[in-house]
Amino acid sequence: MAANAHLFVLRDETVVAAPIERCFALSTNLAVVEMTLAMRPVSGRTEGAVVDGDTVCWRGWKWGLPHTHESSIEAYDPPRFFRDRMIAGRFAAFEHDHRLSRQGDGKVLLQDEVRFSMRWGAAGLMVGRALVLPHIRMLMRERFALIKRLAEGEEWQRYAA
Repeated sequence: MAANAHLFVLRDETVVAAPIERCFALSTNLAVVEMTLAMRPVSGRTEGAVVDGDTVCWRGWKWGLPHTHESSIEAYDPPRFFRDRMIAGRFAAFEHDHRLSRQGDGKVLLQDEVRFSMRWGAAGLMVGRALVLPHIRMLMRERFALIKRLAEGEEWQRYAA
């Protein structure tokens, strides 16, 4: 993470009544990610599921501005963990940890932690607090709800056969 920058940390979790392998496959599938991110992969891996060492360059619009975010899958331990880290984009730094763990009742606990810092000093800190933090929190919740809906229904087969 960038030195001398405020580090924002967001954590969220949900429980899904589905096998861990299905949840992991949905979590790494670019089509599923695209549904909540409102950006599309344009280079690196552009379809299917990401694996260790992959890069993905996402392009889209955020707050009326063109946005590009390139990330690398730098840690990958299926079906329990993966991390994507920004290697190019608007943030000073951005990392997203995805943890999955089996629960005793046959369910899976999904836990996400996003760490990011903004460029532009005090102005970046204000934008981070006012716009980016709530936006990322909303995206995390939408992603969890989508994975839960897909994994617990029959639609998961379209993305993680």
